[in-house]
Amino acid sequence: MSITAQPLEEMIQKLSPHLRNEVQIFVESLLNKSTQIPKQKLRQDWAGSLKADNYTALELQHLASEWRNV
Repeated sequence: MSITAQPLEEMIQKLSPHLRNEVQIFVESLLNKSTQIPKQKLRQDWAGSLKADNYTALELQHLASEWRNV
């Protein structure tokens, strides 16, 4: 019989107490992932805020490139 054919509970019972504790922590982290807050819609209230600076998209790309290379 292969290990994967056994029920999960039986496999966990065969572990040492220390490893069972690790399994519990792992399962709790998985449960926390599944109950995370759903993602919200992307806010776009920032749109148009750079109009006062009169930058073109190309100029902004060049500036961003310069900032990354500093």
